[in-house]
Amino acid sequence: MFGTNGKLRGGRLFGAALAALAISGIHAPATASADTFIPLPGGVISRTLPDGTVVTIRIDGESAKINPSMGDTPLHRNVWVTGRGSVDLDGPSAATATIKISPGYVVGCQVDISSFAESGNASESATVGNSGITPQAPAEGLGGGITLAPGQAVAQLMLDLEKPDDYGQESHKRYNKTLGPHASVTWIDETFAINGCGGYAQARSFVLAEIDTTTFISNLALWGDPFTMG
Repeated sequence: MFGTNGKLRGGRLFGAALAALAISGIHAPATASADTFIPLPGGVISRTLPDGTVVTIRIDGESAKINPSMGDTPLHRNVWVTGRGSVDLDGPSAATATIKISPGYVVGCQVDISSFAESGNASESATVGNSGITPQAPAEGLGGGITLAPGQAVAQLMLDLEKPDDYGQESHKRYNKTLGPHASVTWIDETFAINGCGGYAQARSFVLAEIDTTTFISNLALWGDPFTMG
């Protein structure tokens, strides 16, 4: 279940540099025989934009519940995640800027995904559009199964907002778009399954934000705390 504020309007693809909140530590792995509830601390970053506007991104109310699959094999896990991502603006462009917000999760099999950190390196940039994150673009969002082999990681966006395009055909947006100074998305018991991973699996949330004004476009990302699914 998702809660979003603002109305969805059409927009161009937008980029997001993987500016990250540095996180340390991995939570205890899930047990094989019972559900494991993992409270997560979320996070916050603030950045000052070129015109002096301050953008603050938060993840709060975050948790994950892990349980083994009905098949009860080490290759499968089921995950239920809950949380809220928000973007707040304060300053000259706060009331007139457009905010695009897109939450999601990165899931990896035998890959350490805890080391994302701020960098201006172009190789760490990502683009978020109608279809997801590239170059690791998912075919669909969360809610189904994710099949991973050891050494693989994939980014999955959570939003899939449907509306007719200019020709009346079905179109899907992977972000929520609203006028500032505030935008938020809430997810409650959003579920997905990890299949095919015989080793340890990890996941961590992220919130991507684009701030679009009449004079500049800025992109930021906030990473949540990584957690282990066993």
